Amino acid sequence: MSELLRQLTEAARLMVGVKDYDKYVASRRRFSPDAPVMSREDFFAHCQSERYGGKSMKKCPC
Repeated sequence: MSELLRQLTEAARLMVGVKDYDKYVASRRRFSPDAPVMSREDFFAHCQSERYGGKSMKKCPC
């Protein structure tokens, strides 16, 4: 049952545009183990900025 809840939560977050921090960290660790990882707060602020008015054209790390 907890797996179903996790999947539903992930789907709901994606529907409203909230990226998954844990997936971001796992991806960074897999592809760039020595690269710095943003804190959860910095990650959220970065993704919000990119979605709602960020002027940079950088790809979101999400």
